[in-house]
Amino acid sequence: MSQEHTPPSGVDRVLQRLCDASATIGGVVLVAIACVTVVSVIGRAFFSHPILGDVELVQLGCAVVVASFLPYTQFRQANIIVDFFTTGASESTQRKLDAFGTLLYTLVMGLIAWRVAVGGVDIKANQETSMLMALPLWIPYTLMVPGLALCSVIGCVQTLQHLGWIAKEDA
Repeated sequence: MSQEHTPPSGVDRVLQRLCDASATIGGVVLVAIACVTVVSVIGRAFFSHPILGDVELVQLGCAVVVASFLPYTQFRQANIIVDFFTTGASESTQRKLDAFGTLLYTLVMGLIAWRVAVGGVDIKANQETSMLMALPLWIPYTLMVPGLALCSVIGCVQTLQHLGWIAKEDA
C-alpha cells in the first residue's frame, strides 16, 4: 500500500475525503456482513438454526463493499498494473499509456455506474425482492452507484493529471 499523505488543497483533498468516507462505509458494511456470518454459523452449529437468508445478505453486502472500496484503491493508484512491456519505454510514453489506461478505466466505471443506476430504477419499478428474505433489491443497487460514480470522477482527474492538463497536488 502506498504511504499515507494528505493533499495540500483542492480537488485531490476533496476526492481523498470522499474516498475515505466511501471506504469507511464499505468497512462498516463488511463488519456487518462478518457479524451476520458469525451469528449464522454459531446458530447453525449449536442451535441448528442459522439466519434465514444469510447468504442473500452476504451477497448483497459484498456488492456494496466492493463498490465502496474501489474509489479508495483508484485514488491511491493501487490497482494492479502490468508494465512488463513498458518498462523500457520513455517516461513520456509511460505517462501517455497511463493516461490511456486510466481513461479506459474511467469509461468502464462510468458505464457500470450508469447501468447499475438504470438497473436499480428498473428493479424498484418492478418491485423485485430477494428470494428468502424479500429484501428490496433496489437498495444495494442504489448504494453501489455513489462509489462507482466516484471512481469515474477520480479517473477523469487522474487522466487529466497524467496528460499534464491539470497539476498533481503532491504533499
